[in-house]
Amino acid sequence: MDVLFYIWKLKTSFMKIFKVLFLFISLQLSAQQGGMWIPSLLQGMNEAEMTSLGSKLTAKDIYDVNNSSLKDAIGHFNGGCTSEVISSKGLLLTNHHCGYSQIQSHSSLENDYLKDGFWAMSLNEELPNEGLYVEFIIRIEDVSKQILEGVTDAMTERERQSIIGTNSSAVERAAQKEPWQDTRIKAFYKGNQYFLFVTERYEDIRLVGTPPSSIGKFGSDTDNWVWPRHTGDFSLFRIYADKNNRPAKYSKDNVPFRPRHHLPISLDGVSESDFTMVFGFPGVTNEYLPAVAVEQTVKKVNPTNIAIREAALKVIDASMKNSDQVRIQYASKQAGIANAWKKWIGENLGIEKTGAIGIKRNFENAFTQQLKDKGLENKYGNILPELERLYKEIEDIKIKRSVFSEVFTRTNELMLTMFRLYQMEKALENSDNAFEKSRSGMVGRLNGFYKNYDVMVDRGVFEAVMPFYDKNTDASIYDKTAFTSLDTALKVLEGNPTEVLQKLNADAAYAYAKPKIAHFYSEIEPKFQELNLQINAFEKQYMAAMMEVMPDQRYFPDANGTLRVTYGKVAGYSPRDAVYYTPVTYLDGVIEKYVPGDYEFDLPEKLITLYNTKDYGQYVDANGKVPVCFIGTNHTTGGNSGSPAIDAHGNLIGLNFDRVWEGTMSDMYYDPSICRNIMVDARYVLFIIDKFAGAKHLIDEMTLVHPKKEKTTKTNRNKKG
Repeated sequence: MDVLFYIWKLKTSFMKIFKVLFLFISLQLSAQQGGMWIPSLLQGMNEAEMTSLGSKLTAKDIYDVNNSSLKDAIGHFNGGCTSEVISSKGLLLTNHHCGYSQIQSHSSLENDYLKDGFWAMSLNEELPNEGLYVEFIIRIEDVSKQILEGVTDAMTERERQSIIGTNSSAVERAAQKEPWQDTRIKAFYKGNQYFLFVTERYEDIRLVGTPPSSIGKFGSDTDNWVWPRHTGDFSLFRIYADKNNRPAKYSKDNVPFRPRHHLPISLDGVSESDFTMVFGFPGVTNEYLPAVAVEQTVKKVNPTNIAIREAALKVIDASMKNSDQVRIQYASKQAGIANAWKKWIGENLGIEKTGAIGIKRNFENAFTQQLKDKGLENKYGNILPELERLYKEIEDIKIKRSVFSEVFTRTNELMLTMFRLYQMEKALENSDNAFEKSRSGMVGRLNGFYKNYDVMVDRGVFEAVMPFYDKNTDASIYDKTAFTSLDTALKVLEGNPTEVLQKLNADAAYAYAKPKIAHFYSEIEPKFQELNLQINAFEKQYMAAMMEVMPDQRYFPDANGTLRVTYGKVAGYSPRDAVYYTPVTYLDGVIEKYVPGDYEFDLPEKLITLYNTKDYGQYVDANGKVPVCFIGTNHTTGGNSGSPAIDAHGNLIGLNFDRVWEGTMSDMYYDPSICRNIMVDARYVLFIIDKFAGAKHLIDEMTLVHPKKEKTTKTNRNKKG
């Protein structure tokens, strides 16, 4: 019996060791494909890893301050997407959905560019877009030492942030830059490191071309976040500058921008296992969240948000199907609501499928064991228990805050207007000047708002979503409020501050919403921020502790809207048992999905004719087929929309626009077995521009290359020699 017990104990110990080793090995394998890396720090490990994956690029090819490099072609598109320069005349490529609001703003029933597409056949026909900008990164500098000077562990988080804010302002003032350039400082690794970005912002951006939504949004909500995908998600803009090639506001005297670098476009496409690099501005990720935080998100926060957006979408979708006017007005808004709705559903499924919460728990157990082994329990042992406590304490208020945000600022337009009017009223408490500035801004918003507003649609959304926040839902406010039309709304804002506030507080919708908004600001938001500040402080410590206790692991910083490189390979995947998805889709699949008259899967007659006549031009693969989309193991997120997919030689091969549904949880946990980013093939983009739109003048200004054929030719020459 003693021998059997000894064998059992030995087996149990071995299994524990095996689990820990397996965890570490899994993390290292994941890191080989995951990560969003700072482009100025690629030399060394990242450069070597990219080479091992097939890249022929050096770190300096990607980021160089003194010479032109790939970074000079990558632009932050309007602060939310990525774009890339693809000609020496400032031609800019981004996603159709990134340019959607601009396309919509130029659309009307007479000129329905959403439905029919738009192509400028000369520079004079390109359409300006007020407020649209593209920003380039000129230089990145590590300023951690300067920013953290004077910060000590004994400080409270508020004291720490105060000193960091003061230091940041000083560093920005001292930064060397040209008068037309700007600076910003961003925190990395949960506030353990800081970088300065010197930028240039161009504000004269004109619409050049867009395919109809039946191509650019093909598959719509059904195919969103789904593979196989057949969407031509692209649009074209052009950057204009002054005669000195410097940023300038819109002017007829401006000329096409001359970039430091533009991306050549490969006509050779991709094959399985080809190297791919996505270069762009990923928005937000939280890869180092503790298990308790991930569990709270997928089991508490996401389900409520999903239900709210689903209720809103039922109303909006039905109205859009019944009216072309509503379809144009709500196209961009519907897309924004639907995008996160479906993403959250996939995120929950992915977390469950991969067992991410359990994996994080195992990692935390291994981390705790390492603390014991290295005698660091006194220094870091309280971090995970405190995070567990704080996340449980913040749960209820976090859910309330999230529901308020969804109802009052995301789905219902009347409540969003009331929310902004409340902020205007509070501005009066500061000064008359603050009120005047706030009122002026409100008038500007209202003038743009009502062009795309339908009171019956919004009333239906109100009735659908308000019960999630307050069962006392009074839809009769829509019959009594002045804020369902521009004329009556503007009359409320006329007069001196006292008169405006009297009229505002007498309005039925404002009287209904004001107590709820006031409660948000007085109770919900302060409590949330108080607890969140503590959570952020412990997560900063957790990040530092992981890097000290487990130094052999690779740690990439979470996405924060700054320029990043992510690399991987073209690869299929298996989403479930007995199913394997190949990595490339074709025009054949577009035709297979075609449903005449369907708002998601209808197709333009000309595209069908091109397919039937096989009029493909030079935009085919070795089998004579037109590739449409492909997937890779690049670690992407929101903000990477429009990012260029770049081959081993620095050429454009595609345009990133989505992730597969099963892998949307990569914002919190990246698993290389199922996480895939979706890219539209550059050859499909060129095919649509050339053969479908007949805009060959745009093709002529691009640089088209054959890197694979050139490589084959060189190899054959060497063999002959």
